[in-house]
Formats: sequence, C-alpha cells, structure tokens
Amino acid sequence: MGPLRTVGLWFSPRRVRAEGDTPDYRFSLANERTFLAWVRTGLALVAGGIAVDQFATGLTGPVRTVIAVVLLVGGAACAVRAVSHWVRCEVAMRRGEDLPESRFPALLAVGTALAALLVAVAVVTGVLR
Repeated sequence: MGPLRTVGLWFSPRRVRAEGDTPDYRFSLANERTFLAWVRTGLALVAGGIAVDQFATGLTGPVRTVIAVVLLVGGAACAVRAVSHWVRCEVAMRRGEDLPESRFPALLAVGTALAALLVAVAVVTGVLR
C-alpha cells in the first residue's frame, strides 16, 4: 500500500472498513490499544522535550536545544507513525495478510537513548549543574 493511499485512509474509516473482511473484533481492539500506546509515547516525548527546554537550565543552550528537539521530533513522529501503523495493520488484517514490518520502534529507541546519553554526559562532565 502506497504512502499517499495510507494517508488517505487516515481520515476515511469507511474506506478502511471496505477493505476485505471484518477481522475478529479482539484483533481490531488490540490494534487500537497499540495505537493509543504510541500516542501516549508521543505525548510523553513531547512533555519530555518541553521539560528539558524549560527546566534543564543548567545545560548549555545548544545541548539543551538538541535534546529538546530530538524529544519533540520523536513525539511528533510517534503521533504520525501511530495512525499510519494502525491503518496499515487494520487493512492487513482485513485482507488476511501478514502485518506490516516496521523499523520505527528501533529508530525511536535509538533517538531516545541518544537524548538520555547526552543528558548523562552533561551530568558527568559537569555541564549540568
């Protein structure tokens, strides 16, 4: 399924329902719970980015900005990825296909780990006081 078609399905639940057969509701509800977990993760990352920007005043400007931006971009990416993955999984279930693969969790984990490492280095080197 192409990216533009997927985006079109984000806002058209009728078109999603028109794909294939209705799956077991338990699977659709599990897909929805996964979507909500990704949205919560995105909100947490946004809150973390705002917190770093507003409260980590001991960090030098560029370090604080980089960490905040990494967290904020990660939060935005989580929100977009959540709806995209939900649609792709729902369509795959309706068509009886394998669920789509995703590298996004690995990218998110690496980005979050990098932000945490930057803060740890700042604490150890005394940049954060």
